[in-house]
Amino acid sequence: MNIAYFLKTKAEVSYLYEDYTLRQGLEEMRKHGHTAIPVLSADDKYIGTISEGDFLWFLVDDRKENLYKTNFDNIDKIQIKNIFKKGKNPSVRITATMDELLMRAMDQNFIPVVDDRNYFIGIITRRDIMRYINSKLTNDNKNTLLEEKDVN
Repeated sequence: MNIAYFLKTKAEVSYLYEDYTLRQGLEEMRKHGHTAIPVLSADDKYIGTISEGDFLWFLVDDRKENLYKTNFDNIDKIQIKNIFKKGKNPSVRITATMDELLMRAMDQNFIPVVDDRNYFIGIITRRDIMRYINSKLTNDNKNTLLEEKDVN
């Protein structure tokens, strides 16, 4: 099965650029109700995913280490690239197999998809993968029932 069938294209999903500020990132996530969102470089290459937890732990750790240096007045100066850990939620190529998607879906809510040059082209959600599996199981069960009926 071609995984492009499941793809939500870049135009359909939210994402952040690594030079966005902490405030912009939080506002974007709040506006769309996301708990995690892809992060792209200035040239649209996928570099990782940032989550609400990344923002929270940055603020907690920064406050502990810098004696309350971070406040809401300067969250416009802190860039996303200084907050998140690169490599979180690894991407797959558009040529990935369904097996690769299933393995990633066990650990990720969505799987970022890139082309051969690592440009971000969209995401595949765990929900869409589960719907596909459910439809396959349902169809297989129907076929098994029909085969049993034919035998009797």
